[in-house]
Amino acid sequence: MHITNLISQYFGKVAKFEFPSFIQRVINGAYVKFLGLNMSEFRNPKFYKSLNDLFTRELAIPRQIDKDEKTFISPTDSLVTQCGKLEEDLLLQIKGMEYSLEEMLTYDCADNFEKVNNGDYMNFYLSPKDYHRYHASIDFEVRKLIHVPGKLYPVNLKYLNKQIDLFVENERVILECFHQEKLFYMVFVGALNVGEMEFTFEPRVETNKDLKQAKVYEYLEPKKIKKGECLGCFHMGSTVVMVWEKDFVQLEELMGQSVKYGQRVAYIK
Repeated sequence: MHITNLISQYFGKVAKFEFPSFIQRVINGAYVKFLGLNMSEFRNPKFYKSLNDLFTRELAIPRQIDKDEKTFISPTDSLVTQCGKLEEDLLLQIKGMEYSLEEMLTYDCADNFEKVNNGDYMNFYLSPKDYHRYHASIDFEVRKLIHVPGKLYPVNLKYLNKQIDLFVENERVILECFHQEKLFYMVFVGALNVGEMEFTFEPRVETNKDLKQAKVYEYLEPKKIKKGECLGCFHMGSTVVMVWEKDFVQLEELMGQSVKYGQRVAYIK
């Protein structure tokens, strides 16, 4: 097991520990103040029983989302660190740092490589202060889920600029999704500290464990997901990469901008 995975496991144990309530209130309050969390949509920090409980907090006030059937919404509260068109199967983790989509998706997606070549992509980076749950960008069907074990390098801007093939090296969960027979992928990339990802529709996925090879879940009856539905959560910050097949969508101009879950990020051509 890589050192980043071990660090994350130990940090996870601390983050999940429930201290006596008066101590936990102090810890939560300090965390909120230190990172400058906006808690206006959430419960008071004193109600969270552990730091991990605070990390993975649910919205207490329902978010208004773009309900247009022809739009994709942001799956997360995050920073768009890169977006644009693939060049064949190449995309950017950050400016000047290319990697192969085929390597990230693995050969368990090989049947669809031609569809996504020259398609569009967008990277969503969640910082430790962001809302850590992820949601469906549009109505879709999940036909395959691939859990790829790997390292847990940080995914902040510093590491994106220096760690080659970070999204290929790190542990990730890949959803193969279809909207009216048009293909797109959602790739959830693990990161340092805790390193866990949960999926509400697939409880068999357990990340940051001693998994030796990829696990593939194929659904003869596709999992039907509604726009805005909560798909699960990151335990600490991480990244979602969305990739659409060629000529499917037009991306909004969001490079370098912060986006909110529910905000339009692309529309169907």
